[in-house]
Amino acid sequence: MELLRLMLMGVVVLCQMNGSVALRFVIDREECFSHEAKYVGDTVHVSFVVIKIDSTWQYNQEGVDLVVKGPSGEQLHDLRDKMSEKFDFVVHKAGVHHFCFTNKSPYHETIDFDVHSAHFTYYDEHAKDEHFKPLFEQIQKLEEAIFNIQFEQHWLEAETDRQAIVNEGMSRRATHKAMFESAALIGTSLLQVFLLKRLFERKLGTSRV
Repeated sequence: MELLRLMLMGVVVLCQMNGSVALRFVIDREECFSHEAKYVGDTVHVSFVVIKIDSTWQYNQEGVDLVVKGPSGEQLHDLRDKMSEKFDFVVHKAGVHHFCFTNKSPYHETIDFDVHSAHFTYYDEHAKDEHFKPLFEQIQKLEEAIFNIQFEQHWLEAETDRQAIVNEGMSRRATHKAMFESAALIGTSLLQVFLLKRLFERKLGTSRV
């Protein structure tokens, strides 16, 4: 019975992760999101990646700006011209935090945004025995490892998507450039043939006279 109770406690602890936002959106000029951090001392993990830029002929690397503000409007982070960023901060005041993105380029951009905060509960008030302390420590380490793996995995997937789109765009632009250069070469060759033909016709007309 005691073992079953401990197992259930472990499941409850592993389910304590809360406050998770992961989304992909298109930004024109400015987009703001809010996230509630309920407990002082918790760590909020934030990441974003500019996945796609709606520009056919140019690859813009100016990135976006992100301003993070606390519940009282105090500025916590100010990032400028970033294509990709990952950071965290400790909650000093519980409440709703605001994340505002600004796009200064003339093109629409697709952004993958991920914010997580977790409150970890390690102890059961009914378990006072010191023999349980190593178990709770292991549960804590496992929980934090799972949390960090999920956060890193999401960020890496977004980076992979961005790189795939960048490679595809570069390949497409290289193809268009090659087609344009080929057309220019053909046009130049035809012009040379035309000019040579006219030159020979003039020389032939002069010799007949």
